[in-house]
Amino acid sequence: MELIIHDCMEKIIKRTEENLINLLSKQRDISEFIKDTSSLLNNVGVALVKEALETIDTAVKIDQNRKCEWSIERKDSKTIATEFGDVTYERTYYKNKITKEYKHISDEIVGIKAHDKMDIGLRAKLVESAADLSYSKSGKVMDNVISFTDQTVMNAIRDIGAIPNDAVDVKIHKKAVPVIYIEADEDHVANQKGSCIEPKLIYVHEGRKHVSKKRYQLVNSRFFSGVYRNSEDIWLEVANYLDEAYDLDKVEEIYISGDGARWIKEGMNWIPGSKYVLDRFHLARYLRRATAHRIDLYPIMWNYIENEERGYVKELFDELVNVCESDYKKKEIKEAKTYVLNHWEAVLENFSESYNGCSAEGHVSHILSDRLSSRPLGWVNIGVDQMSRIRTFKANGGDLFQYMLHHKRKKVKEERILELEKRSYKKYISKNSNEQLDNIKVLSTGKTTSMFKFMKALRGA
Repeated sequence: MELIIHDCMEKIIKRTEENLINLLSKQRDISEFIKDTSSLLNNVGVALVKEALETIDTAVKIDQNRKCEWSIERKDSKTIATEFGDVTYERTYYKNKITKEYKHISDEIVGIKAHDKMDIGLRAKLVESAADLSYSKSGKVMDNVISFTDQTVMNAIRDIGAIPNDAVDVKIHKKAVPVIYIEADEDHVANQKGSCIEPKLIYVHEGRKHVSKKRYQLVNSRFFSGVYRNSEDIWLEVANYLDEAYDLDKVEEIYISGDGARWIKEGMNWIPGSKYVLDRFHLARYLRRATAHRIDLYPIMWNYIENEERGYVKELFDELVNVCESDYKKKEIKEAKTYVLNHWEAVLENFSESYNGCSAEGHVSHILSDRLSSRPLGWVNIGVDQMSRIRTFKANGGDLFQYMLHHKRKKVKEERILELEKRSYKKYISKNSNEQLDNIKVLSTGKTTSMFKFMKALRGA
């Protein structure tokens, strides 16, 4: 190993000197120098990974314990894609002297399975890239090293499953705060079959802090997303988070903001003491539609709402219907009237002193729509669910490499436990089968029946 490190260092020094001379004497652009250096480091990386894998293989081969249990069958090669490029290395194939099973022991030691063709680090980069770009573009992100097909990128995503919304550790525990804000909305994603998939998004925070002139940042934000058949499931996740993160006995107000959808209002059943607030963005949109033919009445409508004058709001809606000639427009005004009056208490909560607004529309756009619905793509349910969860995982500060590595180790552990259970079961059957057959009544009667002959043959008598 020392020799390969020494050779790599010499190679780096020599090539870097050559690149530096070319940069100065041939007036090359610094970007060319960076590209050459990147290529050099990738080549060195491939050499080091190859050396590391073959060093471990040699260590296994000379190990005395291995010689007692495993015999050498043959030497063969394997190629695995990494962030540096394709690494092709030699490893030894063994046969167990007792169980007769075969395996590449050195591969198993370092976590390489028989059908693995890609390192977890590279797989994580592909998934992370696919969270922002199309599958085809993600496959070319590593084009200076290697390119991958759309199917390969999609398989990398499918392999990690649906990332749970609690995959990122909670950073706060039983914190005492006066107000908690919960905001919710959904995206509308085109299905490949022509219908619509609606991934939900809920996020919890403690308020906003001023970052720059026109920019605010949420305090201790936590996001939840996915495609849910039952909205109770996502609200249960939110409720569990609140119970872990906050001292709910000391919270004075909990606001749930949304567009009036039934699944959002259902949150009040899961979050005790919460108040529902009709999202000001959606409220304004309905009011603009209703007053589009009489723009001068828009500020008057808002004034009535702010002063809690429900009767005047109703009269103004009725007047807007009377002065409108279009049947379609009358229908829009009546819908707006129903929307506002049916959510009257939730509308007034917008003006509570401790309430600071809702930015659900913007967060849905940033976390979900930018990848799922802003492009003319057709998705399937599992794809939308996984992608919304991946982007939420990243928004919560999750590390995809660490998650995928943990996911892989957990899977390997489960497979080993299953294999141990199978072996234990086989030993039990082998040990007890003859005894159990001896105790079968039909064999002790002495009568030569067809069943007697069959069971005697089974026992081997």
